[in-house]
Amino acid sequence: MKLMTKPLSPQKEYYSESEAARFLNISVAHLYMLLDEFVFNDGTVRPMNITFRESDLVLLGFWSRSHENPKVIRMPKRN
Repeated sequence: MKLMTKPLSPQKEYYSESEAARFLNISVAHLYMLLDEFVFNDGTVRPMNITFRESDLVLLGFWSRSHENPKVIRMPKRN
């Protein structure tokens, strides 16, 4: 049996917008679209120079790759 030898700590604590887009293999414009659609959808303005943690990238990656699926319950858009 082989034991895990890699630490489970993230490579970086925070990622810039351009680093997040590269990590997700999307453009910065697509990253902004995801943020506007899923995060800043209650009328608030998206702040400039957002930083992300790895957990944020996981969620953004899910939104980036997801298609409509009846088994996944999506958050409703806020009006």
